[in-house]
Amino acid sequence: MKLLLKDAVSGGNLLLFKNEDDFDRLYYGRDRDNKYFTIAWNTGKTQTVTIDGSEHEFKPNTILPLMFNQSFHFEHPSEVVAWQFNREFYCIVDHDREVSCVGFLFGMNNIFITLDPATQQRMELMLDIFVLEMNTADNIQNDMLLMLLKRLIITLTQLAMTEYIPDNKLQQDSRFHIIRKFGLLVEEHFRTEHSVSYYAQLLNKSPKTLSNLFALFNQKTPTQMIQERIIIEAKRMLRFTNKSTKQITFELGFEDPAYFCNFFKKHTSAAPLEFRSAKAKEV
Repeated sequence: MKLLLKDAVSGGNLLLFKNEDDFDRLYYGRDRDNKYFTIAWNTGKTQTVTIDGSEHEFKPNTILPLMFNQSFHFEHPSEVVAWQFNREFYCIVDHDREVSCVGFLFGMNNIFITLDPATQQRMELMLDIFVLEMNTADNIQNDMLLMLLKRLIITLTQLAMTEYIPDNKLQQDSRFHIIRKFGLLVEEHFRTEHSVSYYAQLLNKSPKTLSNLFALFNQKTPTQMIQERIIIEAKRMLRFTNKSTKQITFELGFEDPAYFCNFFKKHTSAAPLEFRSAKAKEV
């Protein structure tokens, strides 16, 4: 089952997939224009999900939020229920005060949210309402589905906070929003800005203050987050495009291909062309 709601005015789309055998995305390839945020729920047994070329265990009754620019493939897509929406339907950046998910729920960290039996029942009820409303074409359909989507995102954000930041005081700490904003800024500027000081200035903080905040919330360091984001994109481009190492070097904000190659090898234990060759043999 694939249900689609189109907003002719805004160009916004909301999709719902259930029991579909063909559900994946190759962002650097055939699905370049498929700029949908995805919420995937594994309703079946444990399976493998491949995200940007890396395999992860996707356990039963677990939900995985995915960014619009991530490639993914599920071992058993028919057992995955998925919601997809684009920025035109609901922009999580513009409405971050409503859902507080930018840079946390939707980021490059591949958060897996575990559902307990009570929450699973709640999700099943929410899914039934989604299906009902997507099949009810009336003058409040868009408003109803937008409200449901917000509720879904808020629910998942709360669950993810409880699972990944169990300390309730830290969940309520306003400083956590600085970390979320940092993640959003990195997503916007990582191709040109690689220094922590650049992002610290945008946030009106010192680099040391940022590092202390990340340590307080048991996060990777700001430098690690920037570098990992660059490596993720480099791997995508090497795996899914035919761009040369030189082209990738400049697109990712490096001036010297040799420096980029050393940077890539330091973080992956393989030179760029070695990585590309190894991935090509896996296909």
